[in-house]
Amino acid sequence: SLRYPLWHVKKFELKNSLFNDTSRAPMWYTRHASIFNTKIFSVKAIRECYDTHIENCHFESEEFGWKCKRIFVKDSYIESPYLFLDSKDIEIDNLTFKGKYSFQYVKNVEIKNSNFDTKDAFWHSKNVTVKDSVIKGEYLGWFSDSLTLINCKIIGTQPLCYCKNLRLVNCEMIDSDLSFEYSEVDATIKGHVLSIKNPKSGQIIVDSLGELISEDSIMKSTAKVIVKNKAN
Repeated sequence: SLRYPLWHVKKFELKNSLFNDTSRAPMWYTRHASIFNTKIFSVKAIRECYDTHIENCHFESEEFGWKCKRIFVKDSYIESPYLFLDSKDIEIDNLTFKGKYSFQYVKNVEIKNSNFDTKDAFWHSKNVTVKDSVIKGEYLGWFSDSLTLINCKIIGTQPLCYCKNLRLVNCEMIDSDLSFEYSEVDATIKGHVLSIKNPKSGQIIVDSLGELISEDSIMKSTAKVIVKNKAN
C-alpha cells in the first residue's frame, strides 16, 4: 500500500505479492524486471520500463504498460481502460484482457492464445501479429500498418478500416459489418461476413457475404472480393 515503491529499480524479481487499490504507480523506469504470481490493483502500474517479464499475474490498472519496451506476458489477466499505449517489442501468450483502448501506437507485437474484450484495439499499430486468439470489440485495427491475424475470431462492428498491408489467414468474422473500408487487404475468411464496404486494394476471399457496399467512395477501389458460396 505504497506510492511509487519501485521506480528506477534494476534487475529485480517480484513474487507472490499484492499492490492494493491505495498504491499508486508502483513500477516506473525499471529495467530487467520479473513479476510472478502477483496482483496489482493500482493506477498507472507500469510505465517507461525496459525488459519486463510478467507471468501468472492479475492486474487491474488504468494506463497500464505505457511507453515500455520489451514486455513479455504469459498466463495472465489484465483489466485496463488504456493498455500498452506507445509500447514496443511485446510478446504475449495466453492473456485474458478486458478494457477499452488497447495497443494504440504499438510496434513489433506478437500475440497468441489470447482473449480480448476491447474496443479500439491496435489503432495506428505497426508490425503486429495475432494468432489463435479471440478479439471482441469495435473499430478494430483502424489506421494500422502490417497487422496480421491468423486463425483468429473477430467479433464486432466496423473492423479493419483504413489499414495498410493488412493480412487475415483463416479467420472468422462475427457480427462484422462495414468491414475493410479503404484498407489494403489480403484475407481468407471462414464463414459469413455481414458486409464489406469499399476496400481499397487487394483480395478478400469469404465463404458467404451479406452485402458488398460500393458507394460514396472518396478514393478508387480496386480490391477483388471472392465469395465461395455461389448462392451469394
